Amino acid sequence: MAQALARLTVWHINTTAVGGGVADLLEKTVGLHNDSGLRARWLVLTGEAPFFAVTKRLHHRLHGTPDPFGELGPADRDLYEDTTLRQAHAVLDRVAPGDLCVLHDPQTLGLAPHLAAAGLHVVWRCHIGTDTPSEVVRDTWSFLDPYLQAPARCVFSAEGYAPPALTREEGRVVILRPSIDPATRKNRPMTDMAVHQQLRTIGLEAGDRRPARSPAARTARIVQDRPLPADAPLILQVSRWDPLKDMAGVLRAFTDHIAPARPDTHLVLAGPEPSDIPDDPEGAQILGELHRAREPLDARVRGRVHLVTLSLRDAAANADSVNALQRRADVVVQKSLQEGFGLTVTEAMWKSRAIVASAVGGIPHQIRDGFEGTLVPDPHDLSAFGRAVLRLLSDPGLRARIGTAAHRRCTKDFLIYREFLEYCSLYVDVLQQTWATRNA
Repeated sequence: MAQALARLTVWHINTTAVGGGVADLLEKTVGLHNDSGLRARWLVLTGEAPFFAVTKRLHHRLHGTPDPFGELGPADRDLYEDTTLRQAHAVLDRVAPGDLCVLHDPQTLGLAPHLAAAGLHVVWRCHIGTDTPSEVVRDTWSFLDPYLQAPARCVFSAEGYAPPALTREEGRVVILRPSIDPATRKNRPMTDMAVHQQLRTIGLEAGDRRPARSPAARTARIVQDRPLPADAPLILQVSRWDPLKDMAGVLRAFTDHIAPARPDTHLVLAGPEPSDIPDDPEGAQILGELHRAREPLDARVRGRVHLVTLSLRDAAANADSVNALQRRADVVVQKSLQEGFGLTVTEAMWKSRAIVASAVGGIPHQIRDGFEGTLVPDPHDLSAFGRAVLRLLSDPGLRARIGTAAHRRCTKDFLIYREFLEYCSLYVDVLQQTWATRNA
């Protein structure tokens, strides 16, 4: 079997090279595959805006979010199938018989029947989902059902995310929890001096910011009344500008429940430059809504709210900025309404941060309430969210204990080396099934 893996080429296929957890995950995963002697390639597919509008609806629906556009209809299916057929032809021009393709998320699932029919090994990995049944989730799985029969294995981040039709098929569902690479620029150690220097460079903190024309200074757009004081307590959420991340809810919790009790505390909401992410058409709208929500705030509160938009075009600068922000924060929050698996939560755990997060989706699989962080049962309860943050802000010893426990849990369960071994087991399983079928 080791010889079979040595001859195998694995293709990881998705629809964006930057922005969000999946792209970040694939960059490190494919690199570790190759460093370990397993030949791997990363292929990024393209599509038109109407296709990504449909797949964004699939994304929200699989999280259980009601669809304002109504049911998925024949026109949506035609658009999805026409695009994924063209994408499948592009993939088949690149791969060789016997290669293994790992398709990531609903954007790529429609390729599975075409690739399997061409004799390729096919695995589908779904990074999103909810374990709460609903009509919108069932309808979405019904839309995707024609393509679910082709992959040899379907991989999910948590047990409850797979549709019932798949869970009844013994052996087809695999649980594989995402991970981070501790050696990357985003996760490597930074001194306090380096943290503050990076935040000064992008203009968040006051100091010797580089000239606006310099490459480093152009990697961030910051909306703030005045710079963040270097010694101010800081609450941070880093995520995409996505309605399910509920950045607006974080802002309301801060203004209504945290800022009045802590006049020294600041909030940073940070995310990627929307125009850098082709498969996420909502980013600019959500960011604009946050700008408009911040503007009419009382000046004493607005001066403590900072919106940070980070370019993805300079990967090193982006990684340095996210790393510095997370290490600068006293409390990292993830107030998602739904969350398949929070990679930014794992990053904060690695950096020994105290975390307050919604008890939704995969987050309770990452942190246990009261041990590695604080979980808020109802993501819409802004008062409870505010109380949880205030408790941590007022108790440095508790923050340190929780941060230490979070780092320990991350080291044990959520590093890339564990995920790589699980990938290898998955590949062996798929190859063995193929051989068994051929020899039957």
